[in-house]
Amino acid sequence: MKGIKTILGALAVASLLSFSFTANAQENGNRDENGNIVRGPYETNKFWDNWFIGVGAGVNATAGSSMKFNIGGLAVDANIGKWITPTVGVRAGYRGIKNGLKLKDGLRTSIKDGEWNQHFFHVDAMWNMLDAIDGYKETRFYKLIPYAQFGLLKLTGNTKDTELGAGAGLLNTFRLGERVNFFIDVNWVCARGAIYKVPGKKYANLLAGTAGLVFNLGRTGWDRHSSVTPVVVPLPFTLDQYNALQDRVNALEAENAALKNEIAALKAKTPDVVYKDVEISTPATLYFDSNSAKISVREKAHLDYYIENVLAKTNNNITVYGNADKKTGTEAINNKIAGKRAETVKNYLVSKGIDEARINVVNNGANENAFDPYQLNRCVVIK
Repeated sequence: MKGIKTILGALAVASLLSFSFTANAQENGNRDENGNIVRGPYETNKFWDNWFIGVGAGVNATAGSSMKFNIGGLAVDANIGKWITPTVGVRAGYRGIKNGLKLKDGLRTSIKDGEWNQHFFHVDAMWNMLDAIDGYKETRFYKLIPYAQFGLLKLTGNTKDTELGAGAGLLNTFRLGERVNFFIDVNWVCARGAIYKVPGKKYANLLAGTAGLVFNLGRTGWDRHSSVTPVVVPLPFTLDQYNALQDRVNALEAENAALKNEIAALKAKTPDVVYKDVEISTPATLYFDSNSAKISVREKAHLDYYIENVLAKTNNNITVYGNADKKTGTEAINNKIAGKRAETVKNYLVSKGIDEARINVVNNGANENAFDPYQLNRCVVIK
């Protein structure tokens, strides 16, 4: 019996020593280029990712004010769980098989020989403390995981009773490889004292210490969101279609540059005949990225030129048509983004001095798709 007590004490001491000596000896792959701890954000894992099962064995014990601390017997530990985030996880499991007690005054209880068979079915909410404090790292050797548990405690054998139990524990894991970890688990559960069959005893304090192996299932680890958003070509889009669209954009830019040069040349030319100023209304088209109502730097340059050289030289009313392409998104989404594009252009015109009373806004949604390829219909047309 003395040897079993020594084992339980060693498990508890190992948990504390492991935390104090290894918490400061972690690798630094969880830090950025400036040495700062990186804590996410992380991409959501799939349902079958980051599951684990644990199996182990140890000892059960009892403790209380009216009884001696007593090693009650063998504890078999089996559980299955999943990490929902790098720091938050859940698991469900079973812990048994033997337990017992000894009163300080030597009185006997109604439990024969003070022993019973113990079965505890529980669910746990776990917090990976080191990953939360020091940032997630998949290859971290040691992890300290406090948890709260709740479950059903069933006694069989020399006594029969069923009680609800709740408690807390400290799970220590040591990385042996990508799929296997060694664990030391020390925990406490409180239940109604009726299971002791000791008069006046209100609560039962059940302690356990187990050790064993944890096996990781499915995909392990987490992917951190990149701090730089990559350029993504909207789907469905083939490389040839993308190149064709890029060629079209380049051609439009070249045409626009040629028109600017032609306009500049015409402005510099001295007319032979003086003509009376007339109000003109030349349409303009601004293109937007997929699902975006932000005016790009390039399109702002086009719009500034249009304001200065067309809108500012006429008092005609103008109409701003917001459009979206039919092949991307639902009708509701297209109506929303088309309207937002039109309002963005209207607000920009007003900010540049165009009288708001002159501007009419029309939301075409995706009903008018005048351009080919369809991506060019992500636009605002000013007439």
